[in-house]
Amino acid sequence: MATMRNVTQRDGGGVLKRPVDGYRRRREIEATQGAPMAFAERNELNKNLAQMLKGGVIMDVTTPEQARIAQDAGACAVMALERIPADIRAAGGVSRMSDPAMIRGIQEAVSIPVMAKVRIGHMAEARILQAIEIDYIDESEVLSPADDVYHIDKRQFDVPFVCGAKNLGEALRRIEEGASMIRTKGEPGTGDVIQAVRHMRTMNRQIRELASLRDDEVYEAAKQLAVPYELAMYVHENRRLPVVNFAAGGVATPADAALMMELGAEGVFVGSGIFKSGDPAKRAAAIVQATANWQDSDLLARLSENLGEAMVGINEDEIETIMAARGE
Repeated sequence: MATMRNVTQRDGGGVLKRPVDGYRRRREIEATQGAPMAFAERNELNKNLAQMLKGGVIMDVTTPEQARIAQDAGACAVMALERIPADIRAAGGVSRMSDPAMIRGIQEAVSIPVMAKVRIGHMAEARILQAIEIDYIDESEVLSPADDVYHIDKRQFDVPFVCGAKNLGEALRRIEEGASMIRTKGEPGTGDVIQAVRHMRTMNRQIRELASLRDDEVYEAAKQLAVPYELAMYVHENRRLPVVNFAAGGVATPADAALMMELGAEGVFVGSGIFKSGDPAKRAAAIVQATANWQDSDLLARLSENLGEAMVGINEDEIETIMAARGE
């Protein structure tokens, strides 16, 4: 079995704090109780583990060498996949879960958490990733959907799930299914941040609108959003999602990362933008620093200098396949 990695927490300045091993903590609790954790308790632990990634950057990697570059740059986690989104988009065809042997190689190369993607609705792929002790599973629209109606019942798994959303309704439906972390869908593999911006603004606007309602108006709002009343009421009372919300899709520069943090993201996923650029190590470190220090414009200016050529990218009006439309 793969070695269990540490979930590493950062403070406000991006400094690594004492790691917490999610698997070990869950098993310690189960050993004390003498029984498997109930869903509510397991779900709360998974959400707390995801909270530890706040303020960090999660990077797509395809090799152990790239994973080590990401870790050295300060990434809080890596996403292991055989092809980054830009290559998936260019190649076309059916895109599936990565080879477990490839994922294990990345698990063994780094000490930070490792995530991996499964197709929407593909329970068997998710069970395989849980069997190799992956730290997080991303039920991802980047891969070809296995089911165009149903998502995975994430409550049946011990591993925390990440899911994409482009509005509040999608986010709350994924949370009801058991997601421990939400990310904007954006439009992966394009290097164009416009859709990530659109999705983050949409979600936060809908949160503000729901929070502004009278208590007796929340039930109707829940019906319109097609979400459980209890989750709608949580957002109404707390003015936020019940799980951490990251930005993803098209983030390619330190300025892109800072923009998403300014719009309310609690961290950033970077896919093709790093290892499709001219100087991946320098760009990776710059994006990590920009995410942690997004309010410091002087630092952002310095971080943006001499990064090498950015990924070529695709304009929104040139996109043939809209991945963000998958899995509503």
